[in-house]
Amino acid sequence: MNTFFCSDYSRQIGEDVIGSATNYQTYILVECPPPWVSEPFNSKWVPENLRFLVEEVKRARLPISFLLIANDSSHKVNQTTLLIYQKQQGLSSGYRKQEFKLENIEQVATVVRKCLWSKSPESKVETGVTRDILVCTHGSHDKCCARYGNPFYFHATDTVANLYLDNVRVWRSTHFGGHRFAPTAIDLPEGRYYGVLDQDTFSSILTRTGDIQCLNKVYRGWGILPTALQVLERELILNHGWDWFNYKVAGKILEQSLDNNTILAELTFEKPSGSLYTYQAKLVKDQVKSQELRTSCNALQQSVVVKYAVDNLYLTSRKVVTYSV
Repeated sequence: MNTFFCSDYSRQIGEDVIGSATNYQTYILVECPPPWVSEPFNSKWVPENLRFLVEEVKRARLPISFLLIANDSSHKVNQTTLLIYQKQQGLSSGYRKQEFKLENIEQVATVVRKCLWSKSPESKVETGVTRDILVCTHGSHDKCCARYGNPFYFHATDTVANLYLDNVRVWRSTHFGGHRFAPTAIDLPEGRYYGVLDQDTFSSILTRTGDIQCLNKVYRGWGILPTALQVLERELILNHGWDWFNYKVAGKILEQSLDNNTILAELTFEKPSGSLYTYQAKLVKDQVKSQELRTSCNALQQSVVVKYAVDNLYLTSRKVVTYSV
């Protein structure tokens, strides 16, 4: 019997969770009640046309993530919620949402195809929900997501209710990476990833209050940025505080050494006032935090996980908006 729990091991060795958010252009979230098998789109409630579409996208290696989601009402309702989040271009605060209420899950593939081809299906709806929190509870894929994800989801729904956040939905979700950081979540439409969460930290994230240093432990990174740049963004979050979450951001790699040990990164952000700032930093491989480890409960071999540290952060450009009277 396999008694190894990757999340326990990651915590024991003090692994830094930053730099583990996945960069996708599009998230396609399909409401489908559990049970979910290890390969979720082989689950019994998933129709063949949707399964074919997912396989087609995988073969084309498109930057699209298909996830199954469910909440406590999913097995009772006679409709299927489809959420499509697409990354904003340029300076961005995350993703743009389209929401659909469909008669059944068999209609999902047709609607998704239309959206991917920039056509606007008629079943689109507007709701008062401005935030979707996905909690991985996909225990058939990795047992840590059941062990830690399920209880976290249960308490997270209470946390949202107790804070009277009517604009926030919490969903169970299939695997989106980082099970060794369970309980792990994605906060959409921003597309920020979190791990090793507890309810106190979750409350701070929901309300953007409390000690910003809590993100040092739980912030996996922002999915709109390349993974190497996510440690740089965290550094700027800790400098700017919760106000950072109101900024639009873009980042890119300017130079990279052949061995990937050194990266010159640039990150630009715009404040609500319109003022624009650009920082550059040298990112260097952190020899202490980079290590070999088993990245999932079922992994038979160790993998090298590279972490970067921010070195020599400096402001290169500042354009402050001024208003004439």
